[in-house]
Amino acid sequence: MKNKMYYQLAGSFTLLFFVALCYILRFYPDTLTGFDRGIISVVHSLSPGADSFFIWLTKFGNPVSVVILTIVFLGLFWFNRQKLTALWFGINIVGICGILNPVIKQFFKRPRPTILPHLVEEHSYSFPSGHAVTSMILFGTLIFVMPLFFKNTSLRLVAQIVLGLLILGIGVSRIYVGVHYPSDVLGGFLLGISWLLFSFPYYREKKLIYDMKQIGRK
Repeated sequence: MKNKMYYQLAGSFTLLFFVALCYILRFYPDTLTGFDRGIISVVHSLSPGADSFFIWLTKFGNPVSVVILTIVFLGLFWFNRQKLTALWFGINIVGICGILNPVIKQFFKRPRPTILPHLVEEHSYSFPSGHAVTSMILFGTLIFVMPLFFKNTSLRLVAQIVLGLLILGIGVSRIYVGVHYPSDVLGGFLLGISWLLFSFPYYREKKLIYDMKQIGRK
């Protein structure tokens, strides 16, 4: 019960930050200019000439890559009798990435940044970053369910760190290739982690009950 409360408290804070960011963007967008330009400058000063790397990295959040990875992991969960995990994973991807994020984009209709040339082609609106939301939901879900893959604590931690760095890297790549403001990426991360923090305790609770029933039947 305490763990559930901690997750919900953390989820409440991240959701509050997301709502605050949405409010600022809606009514006081100019206040984000310094924040966005400062981080854009830092990203490009840290990695000059790294175009090919970031173009490659950003592909992990592209729709085709996400669809392929989603099918692969859904299949792994389903055929390994982790049906509740498959259901939670599918709801996360479809509900947040496929439905909610596009709706929010249409509401804000924030244009893509024109500060730097775009290294990749994008046509939708900018806020929140779909790649940021998707990477947080897709790889963030895997971080939460990593005990299903690794029983060894050290291996599990290494895998979780790698996935966390991949999430961060995809977010940075969207800034580097010029198609998102840092505030877009921040908004995507906050939206994704809020959902995971709120929904994970319910998934874990249902899975524990399901696993106990399965043990009782044996």
